[in-house]
Amino acid sequence: MSTYFGGKSKIADAVWERLGDVTNYVEPFFGSGAVLLGRPESHTGHIETVNDKDGFVSNFWRAVQKAPEETASYADWPVNENDLHARHAWLVGQKDSLMAKLEGDPDYFDAKIAGWWVWGMSCWIGSGFCSGKGPWVVDENHELVRLGKCEGVKRARVHLKGDQGVNRKLIHLKGKQGVNRKRVHLRSAGGGVGVHRPRVDLQEWFERLSGRLRYVRVCSGDWTRILGPSPTTQLGLTGVFLDPPYSQSERDSSLYGVEDSVSVAVRDWAVGHGNDKLFRIALCGYEGEHEMPPDWEVYSWKPNGGYGLQGEGRGRENKGRERIWFSPYCLKHEQGNLFEANTTAEGI
Repeated sequence: MSTYFGGKSKIADAVWERLGDVTNYVEPFFGSGAVLLGRPESHTGHIETVNDKDGFVSNFWRAVQKAPEETASYADWPVNENDLHARHAWLVGQKDSLMAKLEGDPDYFDAKIAGWWVWGMSCWIGSGFCSGKGPWVVDENHELVRLGKCEGVKRARVHLKGDQGVNRKLIHLKGKQGVNRKRVHLRSAGGGVGVHRPRVDLQEWFERLSGRLRYVRVCSGDWTRILGPSPTTQLGLTGVFLDPPYSQSERDSSLYGVEDSVSVAVRDWAVGHGNDKLFRIALCGYEGEHEMPPDWEVYSWKPNGGYGLQGEGRGRENKGRERIWFSPYCLKHEQGNLFEANTTAEGI
């Protein structure tokens, strides 16, 4: 998912340099999965658990893990603006029931929802895809109408629950190529993280992802569910990568699909467990967002460009403020890179 907002593919090497070859790895805010997928090959045989409260994210990774061919069949579709808005509206209508099913059954997934969602993420400009916030809704005639700004009587919301509406945006085009497909961030003989190969066959891509995720435990729910003793230190030396939604005052309110402000709580958990020698913790945030103990190492970096960084908006203002704090028992940079990876981020 090259267009995923908040993705950390650029700094995966720096994270693994500090975490090292931990026995157990936990990622409560999985998102695009860039850090897990950027892990050096020595992960084989270790325990890995990931989670995301956004049902669309968790469902996608479960579907790729268990049904890569079927998921690819739904994701492989040309760029079409009408299809984008129709599928967007339909997906928002599935949001509540999808979340309930994911939480109730650890084996549940929906390949159609997964394929359409990741296709839409690739076509959508900016943030807010499937956030459920917007003035456009589907009426009883299966037409997309705008509430509050259309003439005549407002039509009832039929297929969308509560206040869930959708936004309409132009499709995401790069040059003349349409959807910008990239090689998944998996290390292989063909190249390292970030090597691009346009027009990759989606089935092949998803099958490779499925192989990588075969033994990864994918959870969907609150971030604290996978940070208790059982999924962490009871399994041995544990690396934890924390990339929560940044505090409400620091970000675009439409950036994340789940709007809970958890930044402070995550910071408190990290500081509270930082002096446990069985934890190696990495916490992401903006400069000034967290007041961390002096024995935590701070690492600064700059994300790649994108729609969120263009113009004079908050994304552009925050570009130089990205930080990762590493707990005291993480490996130090002076020790050298355990995996001989090339750290590409700026400002070590």
